[in-house]
Amino acid sequence: MVDLNSQTIRYIKGIGQTRADKFQKLGIESVGDLLSFFPKRYEDLSQSVSFLTAPKDEKVAIVATVRGNVESYRTKNNLRIFSCLVSDENDTFAKITIFNNVFDAKKLTVGKKFIFYGKVQRDSYGLNMPSPEILEISNLKIRPVYRQTAGLNSKFISACISNAILKYGEDIADSLPSKIKSDYKLIEKKDAIEQVHFPTSFDLLEKAKNRLIYEELFIFSLGILKLKSAKKQKSDTVIKDDYSKDFDKLIPFEPTSYQKTALQEIIKDFVSPYPMRRLLQGDVGSGKTYVAAAAAYTAIRNQYQVAFMAPTEILANQHFETLSNYFKNKKIKISLLTSSTTKKARNEILENLKSGEINLVVGTHSLLSTDVEFSNLGFVVTDEQHRFGVLQRKALENKGRQVNVLVMSATPIPRTLALSVYADLDISIMKGRPSNRKKIKTYRIDSSIRKRCFDFIKKQIDSGRQAYIVCSLIEENEEMSQLVSAEDYYKKIKNSAFKNYRVALIHGQMKSKEKEQIMQEFKQGNIDVLVSTTVIEVGIDVPNATVMLIENAERFGLSALHQLRGRIGRGKEQSYCILLSDSKSQKTNERLQVLVKTDDGFKISEADLKLRGPGDFFGSKQHGLPEFKLADMLNDISVFNRAMSDAKKILDKDFDLSEKEQIDLEYELEKMFKKI
Repeated sequence: MVDLNSQTIRYIKGIGQTRADKFQKLGIESVGDLLSFFPKRYEDLSQSVSFLTAPKDEKVAIVATVRGNVESYRTKNNLRIFSCLVSDENDTFAKITIFNNVFDAKKLTVGKKFIFYGKVQRDSYGLNMPSPEILEISNLKIRPVYRQTAGLNSKFISACISNAILKYGEDIADSLPSKIKSDYKLIEKKDAIEQVHFPTSFDLLEKAKNRLIYEELFIFSLGILKLKSAKKQKSDTVIKDDYSKDFDKLIPFEPTSYQKTALQEIIKDFVSPYPMRRLLQGDVGSGKTYVAAAAAYTAIRNQYQVAFMAPTEILANQHFETLSNYFKNKKIKISLLTSSTTKKARNEILENLKSGEINLVVGTHSLLSTDVEFSNLGFVVTDEQHRFGVLQRKALENKGRQVNVLVMSATPIPRTLALSVYADLDISIMKGRPSNRKKIKTYRIDSSIRKRCFDFIKKQIDSGRQAYIVCSLIEENEEMSQLVSAEDYYKKIKNSAFKNYRVALIHGQMKSKEKEQIMQEFKQGNIDVLVSTTVIEVGIDVPNATVMLIENAERFGLSALHQLRGRIGRGKEQSYCILLSDSKSQKTNERLQVLVKTDDGFKISEADLKLRGPGDFFGSKQHGLPEFKLADMLNDISVFNRAMSDAKKILDKDFDLSEKEQIDLEYELEKMFKKI
C-alpha cells in the first residue's frame, strides 16, 4: 500500500509543479494533505425549487428551460448585458440576466434545459435571476466549496481531489480497529473520504463526517494519553516536605479559598511518587502568582531549583519583581534571564544555575537555550501556557529529571473544552478575586459621548489615578480607515484633549527595552494616560490605573476584552472599563453587554465560544496542540468522551500500539502530532 503522505501532488492529473507550489499556500503538499483538505461548506444543487417558492436572498438551484432568444445591449459605460426568458417545471416564467459574459450567453439556446443557481428577485416586472451560475443537468447534486487561494478556485480543487481519489483511492488506509467501527456502525475510511468530498446525499455526508470526526478525536485522545503517560513513570524529584504555611507568613494578605485549594492540590502532587503535570486555570486577578510562589517556596526549601517561564519580557519582569518582593527576607537567590540580559550577566547566571547557587530563575524563551543548565531542577512554572507549544514546554522540563510542572493560564475555558486543549494535564480552577479588590464597573458607549468620557478620565487623573486607552491598530491602514490607529490617536489626543497631561504610546512592534522603559515609567506614576494596543493584555500590574477606554471594542473577542479589563481593578480604588463602539449590529451589542453584565471569566468564555466558536476563541495553533480538520470540541464533546474512553482501553492492552491491528494507529498518531 502506498504511503499517501509521502506522495507529492504534482503528479496528479491537472496539477504539475506550478500548481503544486500554489497548493502549498493552502498547506497541501502530499496526496494525504489533499484528501484531508475538507470542504468548508456545501451548496445544495441536489434539489431543484421553483421560481415562486424560492426563498428571498438565498441562492437556490432551479431547473428551467430556455424559452426565448437571448437579447443584448450595451450600457453607457460599455457594460454588455444579455437576457432571456426561461420557465421552470411548473411553467413559471422568469428573466435571466447575464452581465459581460459572452460564454454563458452563448449556452442559452431555445429549448435547452439547465440548472440556474442564484438568487431569485421579484419586482414590478415579474421574476428575474441576475448573474446565475449556469450548469448542465448532470450537476444536480451536492457541491463542495473549498477554501481558495490565488490561482486555485474551489472548482479546480474539487477536480484535483476527484483525480486523487481515482488514482489513490485503494491506498487510503483505515486505521480504526474493526471492533470500534462495528460498535459505532462507522463506514469505511475510503467511503468516508469519497462522501465528504462528493456526497451523494446529506444522509451519507453525515455518516462520513461522523466517521472522520470520531477518528480524529480518537487519534487525538491516543496522543494526549501518551503525553500524559509520563505520570506513570516514578520520579526521582519528590518534594517531601510542605512549607506552604511558612510561606503565608511572608505575605501581607489572607489567601482566598480557591488559592488554598489549588495550592493543596499542587502539594499533594509534589509528595506523590509521580511527577506533577498540572494546569492552574485562574480568572483574571484571581491570584495565580501567589499559588505558584508558594509552591516554588516549598520546592526551594526541599533543595530543588525552580524555573519560571513567561511569554514576554514585560510579564517576566513583572513576575521577577513580585517574587523578589515575596522572598526579600529569605536566603533565596532569584535571577532574571531574558533576551535583554547583558552577555556578562547572562554568563554569570548560567554559571550559577549550573552550580546550584541560583534557587529560582524567571525568564522568557531564553530559558529554552541549550546552554541553560541546572544543578537540580525540580519545579517548572510556565505562565500563559497557550502562548507556548507542548514541545517548548517539554524542552524546559527536560532540563531536569522528571520535574514537577505547573502551567498557568488566565484564559478561563469551560472545563469540558479545557480537558481537550490541556488533556495531558490535571486541572485546578481558581475563581473570584482577592477580598481587597472592588468589582470593575463596565459601560458601553458610542463616540457621540467621547468628550464626556475624556472628561471622566481627566477627573480620575486629577484625583491622582492613571488610565489606559486601548486601540486595535498600530498604524493607519487604508482598508480599515474607519478604525482608530494607535499612533494617530496618540498624536491627536496628546495635542488636543489631553495636551495638559502626560501621554505615552506602547505597542508590540517597539523594541523590548523601549516597551519596558515605558511600562516602568507608567508604574512609577510618571505617565497619566497610556495609549496601547493589546500588548498590555498580559502581565502588567499597575494598581494606580483605575480607568480603561477600549476604542472599537467590537474588534475584540469577549475573552480578549476580559483580559484587557483585568489590567485595571488591581488596587483598592474603584475602577472603570469603558467599551466604545459605533457598531449598530445587534450581535455586537449582545457581545458587549456580556462584559457589562458580568466579570466572571468562565461565563464570558462560554458566551465567547457560543458566539465565535473554538477556532477563533483560541486562535491559530495558539494552544500548541494539533488543529482539528472536522472535529469541533464545542459541539463534539460527547464524541470526544467516547473516543477518550476507547483510547484508554486500547492503550491499557497495547501501550506501544505494536499489535498488527494497531500499527496504522501509531502511524496516524505520528502524523497528527509531528508538527506541534
